Amino acid sequence: MATARRKPKDKAVRGRPPSFKPEFVSQGQKLAELGATDREIAEFFGIAERTVYRWQHDHPEFCQALKVGKDEADDRVEKSLYRRALGYTHDAVKIFADPKTGSEKVVEFTEHYPPDTTACIFWLKNRRREQWRDRQDHEHSGKDGGPIEHKDVSARDTLDRRISGIASRIGKEGSPSRDDGGTVH
Repeated sequence: MATARRKPKDKAVRGRPPSFKPEFVSQGQKLAELGATDREIAEFFGIAERTVYRWQHDHPEFCQALKVGKDEADDRVEKSLYRRALGYTHDAVKIFADPKTGSEKVVEFTEHYPPDTTACIFWLKNRRREQWRDRQDHEHSGKDGGPIEHKDVSARDTLDRRISGIASRIGKEGSPSRDDGGTVH
């Protein structure tokens, strides 16, 4: 006697995906606005991720809706990063409950978030790459004045070389060496 096999719920979607419907355009845009990835959009519709790409190719309005939704989500993140880099304040409330009486007291206050250095660096490295990137281009010239080669030197490499130079000047006892004139090297 043959027994019917049950399909596990966690398995990937198989079989023919549902036909594209016009309402998928607005649903896809809303999902993208909420920050959903193409994989999450596919899971929502119960289709494979490649089907989302095919729908974008076959239905320009769906493709445009996802692009608009993703742009709106990215704009919100960009504004939040900018606010975090500069610091900001907002009105907030705290609710205190008295355990003996059960009464609640609502206290309004202004919460302040100071500027975040990491957000500042991230913003500047992306908006002003030439001034804030980690790697700097240096060109060295040889004895004849011509360039030897063009090298990429990181700020960390430069700092390591400076520390090595200082360390080599420090004597065995850990004190800087002096020349005859009493100058510390």
